Amino acid sequence: MTFKLKNITVLAISVLLSANSFSAEEGHWRSLFNGESIDGWIAKIRYHDIGENYANTFRVEDGLLTVSYDGYKSFNNRFGHLFFKTPYSHYRIRLHYRFVGEQMHDGPRWAFRNSGIMIHSQKPESMLKDQDFPVSVEVQLLGGAGQSARSTANMCSPGTHIEIDGKLVKRHCLDSDSKTFHGDQWVKIEVEVMGDDTIKHYVNDELVMQYQRPQLDPKDQFSKPLISKAEGEAMLSSGYISLQSESHPVQFKDIEILVMDGI
Repeated sequence: MTFKLKNITVLAISVLLSANSFSAEEGHWRSLFNGESIDGWIAKIRYHDIGENYANTFRVEDGLLTVSYDGYKSFNNRFGHLFFKTPYSHYRIRLHYRFVGEQMHDGPRWAFRNSGIMIHSQKPESMLKDQDFPVSVEVQLLGGAGQSARSTANMCSPGTHIEIDGKLVKRHCLDSDSKTFHGDQWVKIEVEVMGDDTIKHYVNDELVMQYQRPQLDPKDQFSKPLISKAEGEAMLSSGYISLQSESHPVQFKDIEILVMDGI
């Protein structure tokens, strides 16, 4: 829609700002990370009890939330997740991430410069001790290897499915339309989550992916108990947010949320 400047009213200006890729309502954003500690966050690392931050995997370094493996002798498929303590339903989350250093020597090849933001996740306390990933929808964060294209802010679906244009999508991962980001540069990610309706991924303020109706996979071994507990309800309208550790060191900063339903 195009407006002539002389006809723009104060109300119209407000509408335009509200539609401008999350730039409005800055005063309502609040930080989920204080730059000093991981208070308010809960670690769940595979093969370890809930709350055990094995080898200080998740830590704060120079004000950055850092995933480090300097205390590991081997990765041994110890996929980890750092959960924020509060579940959310309708919200926007934004952060910056960058990959640093070298991947663990025994990390999976696909986990090179690979992390993620898990949304609509199951409760961390409900994960099994040897469970690798929480049932959730993943906003996959990737880095380039220096040459070939490798998009970021992709969608992966551990224990879940999504829909696009009314069609159920069972494919585990879908690539976004983002550019490739090589090296250790910071990348800005924003995600708009509207309960069990639309989810949108933004990279450096550009919309790169959207889909709808996140739902539990009735055939997944970890989803089945959740469906049973919900008396057959498969739609995902809320859940926890977590950040991944998948064998490559990564850092996060400016982790903020804008809640849109009062939760």
